[in-house]
Amino acid sequence: MHASIKTVSFLGISTIGIDVQIQVLNGLPAFTVVGLPDKTVAESRERIRACLYSMGISLPSKRITVNLAPADVQKEGSHYDLPIALALLAAMDIISQDDIYNVVALGELSLNGNISRVPGILPAAIWAKSNEKIIVCPEECAQEAAWSGESSILAPRSLLSMINHFKGEQILPKITLNDMDETHGASNHGCMSDIKGQLVAKRAMEIAAAGGHNMLMLGPPGVGKSLIASRVPGILPPFSSEEALEVTMIHSLAGQISETGLVSERPYRSPHHSASFVSIVGGGMHAKPGEISLAHRGVLFLDELPEFSRAALESLRQPLETGKITISRANNHITYPARIQLIAAMNPCRCGYLGVDGKECNLAPKCGKDYLRRISGPLLDRIDIFIDVPDVKISDFAQSKEDIEPSSVIRKRVMSARDIQADRYKGVHIKTNAEADGQELEKYIVENAKEILYKCVDKAKISARGYYRVLKLSRTLADLEQCDYIRPDHVYESMSYRRVEW
Repeated sequence: MHASIKTVSFLGISTIGIDVQIQVLNGLPAFTVVGLPDKTVAESRERIRACLYSMGISLPSKRITVNLAPADVQKEGSHYDLPIALALLAAMDIISQDDIYNVVALGELSLNGNISRVPGILPAAIWAKSNEKIIVCPEECAQEAAWSGESSILAPRSLLSMINHFKGEQILPKITLNDMDETHGASNHGCMSDIKGQLVAKRAMEIAAAGGHNMLMLGPPGVGKSLIASRVPGILPPFSSEEALEVTMIHSLAGQISETGLVSERPYRSPHHSASFVSIVGGGMHAKPGEISLAHRGVLFLDELPEFSRAALESLRQPLETGKITISRANNHITYPARIQLIAAMNPCRCGYLGVDGKECNLAPKCGKDYLRRISGPLLDRIDIFIDVPDVKISDFAQSKEDIEPSSVIRKRVMSARDIQADRYKGVHIKTNAEADGQELEKYIVENAKEILYKCVDKAKISARGYYRVLKLSRTLADLEQCDYIRPDHVYESMSYRRVEW
């Protein structure tokens, strides 16, 4: 007896079809899984055996061989349980082989027969739809699979309900998308009105959000750097449907999907500086996405920037430049999307009080220079906005929250600037000025502003990359003011955010 069904194994956002082939032959009783399975896949034998036993089904007392083809692709995870069980049931003539002929199945079996959630359902559902196949997934993952579009989805709660569906004794309900709460604003992330004082920092954060620019805040402890960064999601524009699906696929592969099945808000990832290199970059035995990829189309906030490992910081250079990150391992070579907006914060020195009267340590200013050397020049050259965040003045504490501009007002200006950029880059898959080709933006600068920019860049000894980043930042300032061209005042302000003495 033979039976075959297809499941899906993941390599990055792309998918590879894996055929589960069952062979039942006369011989000594045995249940063998072949085809480079890891420990989790090999243990599926016991889960399937117990699951079938709970439904009153006994395996035949013959040799059973499960082949996961192609054999040279490493298999991992518990999502092979369901396809192996379905192929085995077909081989035992409990269900028809025609029922599983055009099916892609994923799911982990519990010992009582229920089908549990597994990661990676959305990319598998998209793959199944593109290949005109039916997707079978756990009931918990139904909403995630539904975001793949109008396709055939079966989401049983248990293996028994799946069997009854194939036999016509129980019809599984059609999966439809639930209505989602599309509200997205400052109330979900705190409000900028919570921050008293720090007008320069809030202005810089608005500019960074409007153009997707990278930003570094430098100041002593307790001045509000982390608080300001945490308010960024509240002023960013909502996802487009394309961006939401793109981000959801990455989070699906990492197993970080909510009950709605869709990541509806821009990611805000804030790893601790003690996080390992692999957790930030991604990788491990199966090259899963890390914090950099999980922040795709959102914000990656690195507090205490110099305290991160040198390797982790240098790994940011590729995604900040290209919008993607490549993870190379002995058995995997995967490129994940990583179009991130880097927001970083740091103290001016290790003790944190360089430049603060009465609080500097005895090593100042040497301690500050040594601390800054922990960040390489090439990484700093990829940051558009540098700002000093000073101590909050006592007079600022007297401000009423109602007198401070809220996130909702700032967000409207950011969205207006983003709409201008979307219209400008229509059809070229560019979302913000930070992603744009700097040479293309030179046609938007007036002649006297261009001369000022040349003089500033030459005097400050800014690199070619830095020149185009100043130009992009100037374009964002013009967009915030609804200006068609970059004026001299836009150049002056953008140069004021460029730290040239590093």
